[in-house]
Amino acid sequence: MHLVAVLALDRVIPFDLSTPLEVFGRAELADGSPAYRTVVCGPAPQVDAGTFTVRPPHGLEMLAEADTIVLPGLSETGPVADEVLDALRAAAAGGTRIASICSGAFVLAQTGLLDGLRATTHWAAAPALAARYPRIEVDPEVLYVDNGQFLTSAGAAAGLDLCLHLIRRDHGSAVAADAARRSVMPLEREGGQAQFIVHDRPPVPSGSVLEPVLAWVEDHCAADLSLTDIAAKAGMSTRTLNRRFREQTGTTPLQWLLRTRVRRAQELLEATTYPVDRIAGEVGFGSPTAFRERFKRVVGTSPHAYRTAFRGAR
Repeated sequence: MHLVAVLALDRVIPFDLSTPLEVFGRAELADGSPAYRTVVCGPAPQVDAGTFTVRPPHGLEMLAEADTIVLPGLSETGPVADEVLDALRAAAAGGTRIASICSGAFVLAQTGLLDGLRATTHWAAAPALAARYPRIEVDPEVLYVDNGQFLTSAGAAAGLDLCLHLIRRDHGSAVAADAARRSVMPLEREGGQAQFIVHDRPPVPSGSVLEPVLAWVEDHCAADLSLTDIAAKAGMSTRTLNRRFREQTGTTPLQWLLRTRVRRAQELLEATTYPVDRIAGEVGFGSPTAFRERFKRVVGTSPHAYRTAFRGAR
């Protein structure tokens, strides 16, 4: 039977720890027999999980026996003990599949096994992962990344997506669909992690000459603004405005404007019952088609799907 070992380290996130135990532990084959055996292991007899203590019944030696190792997220992403990293590297060398949930990607990254590969983590932690491990191609917009032997997922519910994906890989769609129903989850969710990212505007240094014009753009984003209009409001040439924007925000004035319109559209989709075509006009897009294309590019899903997922969520 396929053995799944879930590694419990200090500061483990309880939700991430329990997700693979529940999803794999309840998966059944067509004849009703268990699809997996799940165990919890750790480097110490007692692990701090924040609100409670976990006592793993198995030590690190269980990693060498596992077919799959799952690394739950940690509330702090500091250095991991060498004995843990060595055990993970040894298991990988033996062909063991290793998957991380949320900030568990930081543990996997410390082993070096993700170097040169694409990976993901919770969108809020993605910049830190990319900065700390530049040899990893970090994608903050997807729910999970499957590199074959090494897999990573975003935070919280994305761990469910990853586990269901692994069940489908191992046993096919029918077994995975049954596991999804037991978890009250769709087997596949529309869109990626991008739809959950809060697209705040980039920070601008206090006292910046751009502050007044940015506030003006926020207030007038529904108007038919051009680069010339924004430059005139800023009292600059278009060339100077573009340069200042690049220096202080990392983007262009028009890209800033489009992001502002999409943020406003998200608010309207969540808080109103306006038709999508009306919202397109309310936020300044010239056509509903242009709005849908830009929204999908920024948010990762359609306006309709976003409304279905987030109506009344805030």
